[in-house]
Amino acid sequence: MTKAFVIPPTETPAGPEQMEMRVHAIRWLAPAVREIELRATDGTDCLPGLAPGGHVDLSLPGGLTRSYSLTNGPDCTDCYRVAVHRAPDSAGGSAWLCETLRVGDTLGVSPARNTFEMAPGGAPSAFIAGGIGITPILSMLRHLEVRGGDWTLLYAARSREDAAFLPEIAALDAGRGRVTLHFDDAAGGAHPDLAAWLAAVPREAHLYACGPAPMLDAYETAAAGFPDDQVHLERFAGEADISGGGFTVELRRSGREFFIPEGKSIMEVLRAEGVRVAYSCQSGVCGTCETRVLEGVPDHRDMILSDRERESGKTMLICCSRALSERLVLDL
Repeated sequence: MTKAFVIPPTETPAGPEQMEMRVHAIRWLAPAVREIELRATDGTDCLPGLAPGGHVDLSLPGGLTRSYSLTNGPDCTDCYRVAVHRAPDSAGGSAWLCETLRVGDTLGVSPARNTFEMAPGGAPSAFIAGGIGITPILSMLRHLEVRGGDWTLLYAARSREDAAFLPEIAALDAGRGRVTLHFDDAAGGAHPDLAAWLAAVPREAHLYACGPAPMLDAYETAAAGFPDDQVHLERFAGEADISGGGFTVELRRSGREFFIPEGKSIMEVLRAEGVRVAYSCQSGVCGTCETRVLEGVPDHRDMILSDRERESGKTMLICCSRALSERLVLDL
């Protein structure tokens, strides 16, 4: 099963590549949602990584990094557009973006990358979006519509007022009845019946879902009758499971060696020892810290790698995964 992510808060930028981008526009979408349009300050008009399902990392004041999915369609290549939901418990990221950021401000932005890719080919596509999870799915819909793809959408939100992009979705559907809207308040607090909705989806369809954890858990259960390689999802932040006994990690390129105790991740130990490694989510849902394994057997605990990648043992996510062997040798 393909699993991807929206990255939670971190303390440093995800990687060395950064573009300086200026806020060109901020658009109100819902009481707690803003769309931000970013353009390169050097005038670049064909930005990298604009495939549907992509996301960018934004470097914010205080050394914070946030990652947001792109809403771009295929006709929008000169800017990055992201939608930000102002989380009630924001530690400074979404609150700052929604309340303090202004048009004309500049931010460091990573080139777009993608762990929520659409499957190739012309099979039908069925989308389930919950709340701000509509963001990457909107980009997918825009690309599919240009290609003449076959798609359907179930979009759920707490209320109509909270739902972003309703006019855009209606325009894409153009009255063809491909969109099902579900608002919890109008349904007496009930959540959508995903199993019933998926029952009407063709068995050859690829399924895509993005939203809060309870919805995605229900989606995985409801989609159990579809082949695994047709079921895709993007999860929000999670907590890494770093339980288990200690082991030793050797960094082949630097020649350094560290013991990883129970309760600490490889990432934590390396950072504490001053080893510079790219990272973002620290919970196995983004893939930024993926590292080549030269020797040893990883204990994979991420939500990114495919079954084939895990079986090969040639790569691992060092923010969450551990070791089944007493020793790992990493290409660092």
